[in-house]
Amino acid sequence: MSSIERYVLSFHDIDHASLPYVGGKGANLGELTKAGFPVPAGFCVTTSAYRRFIHESSEMDGYFRQLEQLDAGQLEPIREIGQKIREHLHTLPIPDEIRNALIEAWQEAGNDAAYAVRSSATAEDLPTASFAGQQETYLNVKGEQQLLQAVKQCWSSLFTDRAIIYRIKNGFDHRNVLLSVVVQQMVFPDVSGILFTADPITGHRRTVSIDASFGLGEALVSGIVSADLYQVCSGKIVRKKIADKQKAIFPLPEGGTKTCDLPHEQRNEQALADRDILALAELGKKIEAHYGSPQDIEWCLADGRFFILQSRPITSLFPVPQVEEDGKLHVFFSFGHQQMMTEAMRPLAVSTMRTVFPFGKRDPHTGESTAALEAGGRIYIDLTPVLYSKVARKIIPKLMVNMDERMSYALSEVIQRERFLQEAVPNKEVGRTVRRIIPPLLAKVIRIIFFSDPSKAVDKCNEMMERLVEESKQELASLTGAERIKKIRENLGTLLLRMISHFAPYLFTGIVTLKWIEHFSVRWLGDAREVPLLNRSLPGNVTSEMGLALGDLADAARPYPEVIAALKKATDATLYDELGKAEGGEDFCAAFAHFLDKYGTRCPGEIDITRPRWHEAPTTLVPAILSHLQTVEPGEHRTRFKQGIIEAEQAEETLLRRLREKKGGWLKAKWMSFLIRRYRNVMGIREHHKFTMIRHFALFKRAIMEEARQLAENGVLEQETDVFYLTLHELTLLLEQGDSGEVQTRISQRKKEYEWQRKLTPPRLMTSEGEVITGIRNDIEVPEDSLVGTPVSSGVAEGYARVVLKPESAELKPGEILIAPFTDPGWTPLFHSAKALVMEVGGLMTHGAVVAREYGIPAVVGVEGATEKIIHQGGRNIGVCANPGGSSAVTDGLTEDAVDDRLMRLAI
Repeated sequence: MSSIERYVLSFHDIDHASLPYVGGKGANLGELTKAGFPVPAGFCVTTSAYRRFIHESSEMDGYFRQLEQLDAGQLEPIREIGQKIREHLHTLPIPDEIRNALIEAWQEAGNDAAYAVRSSATAEDLPTASFAGQQETYLNVKGEQQLLQAVKQCWSSLFTDRAIIYRIKNGFDHRNVLLSVVVQQMVFPDVSGILFTADPITGHRRTVSIDASFGLGEALVSGIVSADLYQVCSGKIVRKKIADKQKAIFPLPEGGTKTCDLPHEQRNEQALADRDILALAELGKKIEAHYGSPQDIEWCLADGRFFILQSRPITSLFPVPQVEEDGKLHVFFSFGHQQMMTEAMRPLAVSTMRTVFPFGKRDPHTGESTAALEAGGRIYIDLTPVLYSKVARKIIPKLMVNMDERMSYALSEVIQRERFLQEAVPNKEVGRTVRRIIPPLLAKVIRIIFFSDPSKAVDKCNEMMERLVEESKQELASLTGAERIKKIRENLGTLLLRMISHFAPYLFTGIVTLKWIEHFSVRWLGDAREVPLLNRSLPGNVTSEMGLALGDLADAARPYPEVIAALKKATDATLYDELGKAEGGEDFCAAFAHFLDKYGTRCPGEIDITRPRWHEAPTTLVPAILSHLQTVEPGEHRTRFKQGIIEAEQAEETLLRRLREKKGGWLKAKWMSFLIRRYRNVMGIREHHKFTMIRHFALFKRAIMEEARQLAENGVLEQETDVFYLTLHELTLLLEQGDSGEVQTRISQRKKEYEWQRKLTPPRLMTSEGEVITGIRNDIEVPEDSLVGTPVSSGVAEGYARVVLKPESAELKPGEILIAPFTDPGWTPLFHSAKALVMEVGGLMTHGAVVAREYGIPAVVGVEGATEKIIHQGGRNIGVCANPGGSSAVTDGLTEDAVDDRLMRLAI
């Protein structure tokens, strides 16, 4: 009988290839046994036996159909159906062939021994999913009847409430998840526990973390006892936390287990001796080396000998960006947090961004950067060579405050470590690159500040943006196939440097002049209270102009109820047909087409080239249009913008008047007026580089999708969107060399990886050892029930919280506060409707902060877990207090409190 037909397999007959027959747990135990690790002997009742057992029932097919109709939130129906299935399975007899094979294996293993009987699902203990704890475990099983009953109970446990819900949430088909049963000789340990070959909290890959307690490990797993914690790094014990271990689980002579109180003298005793801690850590690292990934290991110690009861991948760790091994500590920061898009990206998007990044390339034109690395479907920038410079270590954390304050704190912590400083030998190539870029940039900044007409800056940048896009369009016009993709890669490879050359001087001019305005205001007046108002309604900001244009679009729909009704019910495929039938639809379609012609290349998460643009999915704009109609009066958005200009002018007049009252005031006021004029005229240009890049992305995407469409028609790709799972280099080779027969297998695997990556939470900053640095400050006293963030737009607001995870499905109501994981220009249409803004990531100069200041709405960023915590509170009334200094009132019945310049409070 082949493995696929056999009902029982010994551990010695099992390895990782046996997973379809014995599940993840069984395959791991067989793999460990064959590799020579100390695993108690045993065997597996295969999935063939489970399948045969289930097929004995004429009712299971109906039960499966009922399960397929449920979602994870239907707890009562899940409970009822699960209970019916379990009761039904308990009434089924085990077929004779299975029963005989099971008894024979048990007798060969030793029918006098006690056994642990555990479930092993075919979808469990995988690199991308762990079903740990979803089915039952039965310990100290003795005798034939107990064994047969335990096996049947394991099969039935596939239909407990928690197992059913887990499969629904993780997208597993109930019919396809099969169950094997592991039958393993019991070890009666003095001490047992769990070992992680990487720190499960920080992710540090060289730190082994051990939980240990007396008796059987089930006490620890079930949570009835606190375990000792030991941590080992580089062969040394670096941490010991001895717990008060009040209880333990021990086996009973007749079978089963009991929970006992430990003697008082044993409760605070160290469960494992130091020598055993080090020996266990070494054993764990050997198992990790065998599997090639961090492991979660169940172990026990009996009569001075360690036994391994299970090993599975740690699925919760975020992958580490891979760099060439040089033995040094590398520091990576999340590009997605800086760009306000922390979601996973497909391989084409990752490849595009790595090609855009201009540094760390072997091929400066078409290659992918080795300084911009992929991990978990995100881009991480390797800052290490730059940070070897003392000057960079001083400047970069300060600059990073403007992107994300917590990221700045995290970076500051790492670069002050002794190891990093010892390894910090300045990189000559980095120095040459800096000297090649920075002096010309500074020269342009000086020229713009002192020798140019600031009123012409926006027009110059608009002309440059149009020229860059048109040049790229012309270059691609006559190309097809691999040559077209090569030209895209070449264009991408130089795009960022071209944008830096043209637009960065204006951005730096805005930053420098703002810093000077703040500095001289404080120096000469003792405060800078007028300065925030100078940010209102900056001219030339393409994103703000887009928001105003969307308001105009909403006003174009406002007089026509049939247009609004059509917008509410239309799909992308039917939108224009529905509008064409509506009164006023023709006029609205013309306005809509004009908007899309100018801004249709944008969308939420727009740095991901695979995301549908507004011109591809126009109905994604509908919620923003409807929200605008609900929350903003006709023309109010334009009125607000004009009011912002007036407020900025009044702030300038007040500031200049106060200066003129000081000694030497005429000269001080003249200098301040000079700075304000430059700041107001150039700071709006800060969005031009992003808009230019996104317009290029849309251009390149059209070309890529034309090639993908041809590949799909030729049968090379199953569908044109499969191209999203190839890199630009792979697409080039595919077009040059044709299909090798492996492309669809590769795409299928990457689709699975992408679904796993989407569930990961990317850290802001991590090291090459996998350590996640949170950047959480512990030196701020925070009132109870407060959430901490960074104030980026001053003001106080109170209103109902509206948590928005996707802007295309959001409808804000009047007076609501927008709570979002992040925002990029694709979110801008919602800003007119929001009373205030709270984001989980961001800094002073990120998109949401800048637009909030321009719109004059309070905003706080860097509020960790805001979307989850505020959802948990039921969307209650909240108060947002964002004050860069001084005292602020917090609503919802709370009294006034002093608010630190880094503190924001949500009163929930």
